[in-house]
Amino acid sequence: MTDVPRQVLPIPDVRPVSLTTYTTKDPDTKFPPITPLRPPAGAPNVLVILLDDVGFGASSAFGGPCATPTAERLAASGLKYNRFHTTALCSPTRAALLSGRNHHAVGMGAITEMATSAPGYNSLRPNTCAPLAEILRLNGYSTAQIGKCHEVPVFESSPIGPFDHWPHPGGGFEYFYGFIGGENNQWYPALYEQTTPVEPWGTPEEGYHLMGDLADHTISWIRQQKSMAPDKPFFTYLAPGATHAPHHVPEEWIAKYKGRFDAGWDALRDEMFARQKALGVIPEDTVLTARPGEIPAWDDQPEELKPVLARQMEVYAAFLEYADHHVGRVIDSLDDLGILDDTLVYYIIGDNGASGEGTLIGTTNEIMVSEAPDLSTPEWLIDRIDDLGSPRAYNHYAVGWAHAMDTPYQWTKQIASHFGGTRNGTIVHWPSRIESAGEVREQFHHVIDVVPTVLEAAGIPFPTAVNGVQQEPLHGVSMAYSFDDEKAAERHETQYFEMMCNRGIYHKGWTAVTKHATPWEFSGRSEDVDADVWELYDTNVDWSQSNDLAAEMPDKLKSLQRLFELEAGKYNVFPLEPRFAERFNADLAGRPNPVVGNTQMLFGGMRRLQENVVINIRNKSHAVTAEITVPDAGASGVIIAQGGSTGGWSLYALDGKLRYAYNFTGARYYYVGAEADLPAGTHQVRMEFAYDGGGIGKGGDVTLYVDGAPVGSGRVERTHWGIFSMDETTEVGSDAGAPVSEEYGPSGNDFAGKVAWVQLDIDEAAEDLDHLISPEERFRVAMAKQ
Repeated sequence: MTDVPRQVLPIPDVRPVSLTTYTTKDPDTKFPPITPLRPPAGAPNVLVILLDDVGFGASSAFGGPCATPTAERLAASGLKYNRFHTTALCSPTRAALLSGRNHHAVGMGAITEMATSAPGYNSLRPNTCAPLAEILRLNGYSTAQIGKCHEVPVFESSPIGPFDHWPHPGGGFEYFYGFIGGENNQWYPALYEQTTPVEPWGTPEEGYHLMGDLADHTISWIRQQKSMAPDKPFFTYLAPGATHAPHHVPEEWIAKYKGRFDAGWDALRDEMFARQKALGVIPEDTVLTARPGEIPAWDDQPEELKPVLARQMEVYAAFLEYADHHVGRVIDSLDDLGILDDTLVYYIIGDNGASGEGTLIGTTNEIMVSEAPDLSTPEWLIDRIDDLGSPRAYNHYAVGWAHAMDTPYQWTKQIASHFGGTRNGTIVHWPSRIESAGEVREQFHHVIDVVPTVLEAAGIPFPTAVNGVQQEPLHGVSMAYSFDDEKAAERHETQYFEMMCNRGIYHKGWTAVTKHATPWEFSGRSEDVDADVWELYDTNVDWSQSNDLAAEMPDKLKSLQRLFELEAGKYNVFPLEPRFAERFNADLAGRPNPVVGNTQMLFGGMRRLQENVVINIRNKSHAVTAEITVPDAGASGVIIAQGGSTGGWSLYALDGKLRYAYNFTGARYYYVGAEADLPAGTHQVRMEFAYDGGGIGKGGDVTLYVDGAPVGSGRVERTHWGIFSMDETTEVGSDAGAPVSEEYGPSGNDFAGKVAWVQLDIDEAAEDLDHLISPEERFRVAMAKQ
């Protein structure tokens, strides 16, 4: 199909112009055969693997302590790129990777949960920037995404969409299996297949882990695709949640690293630095940058805490090796099919630098970091050392380990100014096309270069129009020029960086950078961007940004600062957004709020509702009312639950009686119950929460009602002020994922009877003198929503 015009997509259908005959029996009747759409001859299969929160130095392929034999295997017959860059944060990197445009240009100046109404930060990829999957699909590729998708706007993330920015169908992927959001419980994930919520096939006790599940689905999809259309190439995007927190991994993998990190993060940096030089992934004259003063020395850690800190790194290393192992299963499946050499493989080891969001000492539950920092103490960690990595924890490691994983560079994830946040080791493997093998490429590249590389490899022109919309040019450059020429002059000469007002500009080896905010400081962030101090580095001779030349070369610094402003203006970076907490509030940030008013009606069977699509009951008085039908055998199971083991609340029946549980960060459980059994038949049950007021995160009094009569009361001393969970959801009639209450398990908790509806009311709407909701009141609520 070499004569197919591919500049405008979809490719217009061409109606054959020929003699029209009366019947097919006429000997002059003839039509050209139907030819299925295919890419140009020689277009390869494409597999892009993007790991999560892995620093440049973590993988053994780039000198790190975490064994990654699959990465080493691919590098041995492929190429290592040691100057490949990301955006310093997950949503922006993924949006840039899939579109070939800078992240602000596609509305992803930060994660989707922090979207504002400004064009560079609204989380809405414009239709002028069609994603790679859509371009390939319209050129005859089969397309699939397996794993993490953190590019769906939070106000479009419910099970009813809209799905314009989901992988399927809006993102161009014909098949999607994975999760929507920034992270997921590896033992109890919230999953979607296409746009339908689905549950994992088993429990941790039965051997379930998300990483293995994603690999299984990837292998199955590729096998099916090659079975049904062997002549049709595929584009598969495998984006595991690994190694983003929570760091979850089977115990036998953790045991491999026991004692390996007892010397601490400072000694580990020295070891890694030496290995990196020996491997040739950094030049021999590279300088190891100093540990910032904000990060404590290992020797200054309390002796009694060091075993916990070491265990955190053991878990992380095991998690990365485990992820690489399952990536290896996918690679093996390509080999078994005989297509590995004909597949262009990108193995991008991290969507940003290692994560410094785990605080200075790490945590057993990420939610505690913001919701209850007073409880996340060394003593708490010491008492729970054996929980790390297991289903009993939602753990993250200490900042010192993150900094070590970014050796030899400064800083971590979120900090787009310095290479510790943006430089990720990347491997390109395509033996049937790339003659070189086992070599290192030092040309500067960025994640926006993947799209033009894939299009060049496939022989597909960049389209001028897609789905009737004129397209904005790609911002990246193809990396193909460097495949067989290690000395080739780099073509990506200029690149801006910006994240959370951490800013940088790269131009022909020079970098001007300024750090504005520190990732593990969640409050007290400065909003004065003009006070930020700029640094200047010549990375032509200073590989690691170790020697600040700002004082010596002020004119050079000024010219690069001006260049940053020009590039930032071109790609929607302005206005800079120094606000932090306000951006999580939809009303203050200016993005749509899916829930309007002070009442929300849910119905039986609704499930996997993310927090941002359920009315916010935190920091205010509220009521939960449900109409249920109790079977003759008695009441049991969950009526409604929000959140999970990291925090949340649940209204349920246990041993025939109505119960309410409030789980505060997994550290405090508060229970209120009725003394009498719920009788068989249809009833209205209600929980009223009278909030203490006087600030956020305060306690409240709880009263339970059945058919308007009080049946139980109790007290909740502390509540979540900001968020219950990063990944757990709301369900009516069950509690999916890791359970809110310790009184029931993760499965078999469905309500035994019927839950007809549940109404959530806040503030004045929660006040009801008879503690009942009449049909007329429900009708008024329904009409108010029209």
